[in-house]
Amino acid sequence: MADTSLFSRLQRLFSTNVIVRNVGGKKLKVSDTSRTQSYAKSNLIDRYQKIFTGSGLSGYSDSLMTKSMRLNLFKDYEQMDADAIISSALDIYSDESTMKSEYGEVLQITTDNDQIKQILHNLFYDIVNIEFNLWPWIRNMCKYGDFFPKLEIDEKYGVTNVVPLSVYDVSRIEGLDPENPEYVKFLIESATNEHRYKQETSPEKQELENYEVAHFRLLSDSNYLPYGKSQIEGGRKIYKQLTLMEDAMLIHRIMRAPEKRVFKLDIGNIPPAEVDNYMQQVINKMKKAPVVDENTGDYNLKYNMQNITEDFFLPVRGGDSGTSIDSLPGLTYEATDDIEYLKNKLLSSLRIPKAFLGFEEQIGSKATLAAEDVRFARTIERIQRITISELTKIAIVHLYAQGYQDSDLVNFELSLTNPSTIYDQERIELWSSKTSLAESMLRDGLLSSEWIYKNIFGFTDEEIKQEDEGIIHDYKNKFRRSQIESEGNDPAKSGETQGTPSDMAMGRTGHELDDKGGAPEGGFEGAGRPKETPKYGKDGSARGRDPLGNVDRKNATKSNRTLALAHFDKLKKSMKLDNETKILNETNELENEYIDEVDSLTNE
Repeated sequence: MADTSLFSRLQRLFSTNVIVRNVGGKKLKVSDTSRTQSYAKSNLIDRYQKIFTGSGLSGYSDSLMTKSMRLNLFKDYEQMDADAIISSALDIYSDESTMKSEYGEVLQITTDNDQIKQILHNLFYDIVNIEFNLWPWIRNMCKYGDFFPKLEIDEKYGVTNVVPLSVYDVSRIEGLDPENPEYVKFLIESATNEHRYKQETSPEKQELENYEVAHFRLLSDSNYLPYGKSQIEGGRKIYKQLTLMEDAMLIHRIMRAPEKRVFKLDIGNIPPAEVDNYMQQVINKMKKAPVVDENTGDYNLKYNMQNITEDFFLPVRGGDSGTSIDSLPGLTYEATDDIEYLKNKLLSSLRIPKAFLGFEEQIGSKATLAAEDVRFARTIERIQRITISELTKIAIVHLYAQGYQDSDLVNFELSLTNPSTIYDQERIELWSSKTSLAESMLRDGLLSSEWIYKNIFGFTDEEIKQEDEGIIHDYKNKFRRSQIESEGNDPAKSGETQGTPSDMAMGRTGHELDDKGGAPEGGFEGAGRPKETPKYGKDGSARGRDPLGNVDRKNATKSNRTLALAHFDKLKKSMKLDNETKILNETNELENEYIDEVDSLTNE
């Protein structure tokens, strides 16, 4: 019975290193988790065997030989990392590869499934903490050529943690299964102390499946397979030469820089056999100086720090020469052309513009810097592609553990921000030139739109068809937005398409000719001869009603009441009030105030 656990299913899923899922129609989307879809034997052993040994491996196993050669390379890389230029270069690789976008994101996740986007965002930004961890990951990958993070996977939650492994301890093993030559395992060998008080150590070995390790590797040279090639490997030989040249320069300057003195000692009539003894006595007397020990207070005569060999003592005899002291100037060493030559070669191997490392004397213009910036942007883009491929593997493992299968496993795209604005500007200028050329050709009628699509933009027939449909869709959306803005009507929801000049003039909605066609039974509403309106002064309709109130005025005159009081009587009648009920009005109030005022004057 087949094992159906999560880890066994993951093992089968990653047994070929290639995940192929149908995403609709005749299209297949392929996710290559190892970035090479062909089996390649490890050539690292063969390469060093042919170059350095010329024959067999003298009884040593391939794994031991491979590990020994890799450790020798790592030793050189550690020394190179101590150099200021190379250390700064590794930092620049990481800095430029992990730039944030204009939205403040290090990693952009693109998918049409909102749930998958939320899961991957939680994975990379919360679990993996990519904003902080991606920088040292890329730096280690550029330094050693490889980087091995271990994935801790839970059957319920997927990837719960990512633990970085040392490149010194991890070995990639291929070709274990003859039936499946692409089956991959990772062997971890680390020395552990058996007892804390003993110096003896024993190697601890652990085998991990392919899905448990994300192998970041710079695939640039097939001779280094199954491992990557370090980004600084091209400058390893130049670095050693430059180091030797700098050390030689320092030694030369230290030895030749001090001033030297020439002591010409008059020996008078001393016999030749006693000249050497006399000269030595003089030298000892001049080289000794009284010294007081700070700790003990002892007084002693010791040789001073000046070396005897730095000065010259010459015996002279006769004449007017006498004893004299001359000075010889030190060597002024200004020739650094050899060092500059090697330094330029080292910078060339790193593929980083000199201005980025603080060497701006070689930059003559901004155009030169822009050209170098574009070339450097391509290098960063290559590093980012390799990084994204392995991040995709981590995402696939996490989605599979979450229950996603088939096309959902590859229904996303990851991207990192390219830091070069000049690189983007060149692409924009190229598209601008193409669109301007296409526009002028269409305007002048020189060539058809199909020819322009194929020869200027490089579209296929299927892509041309898709773009035509997309243009029509854009026009529909444009008309929809204009309807909403001008009429407050959304044609997509209401089904009405009013808004064109002909529709507004004729009162059409766009559905008059649907289904059967023609006019509906009984004709359209409002069609035919307009209804005759009543004459002025009649109450047949609103337009025939007495607008000036002639009828009310005549009735008010007959009853000896004003027009306002006549309207007041109509109001009482409409309210159906009895005779005892009174309505307060302004006239009554004025009459009451007048009566009160007359009564008060009369009483006085």
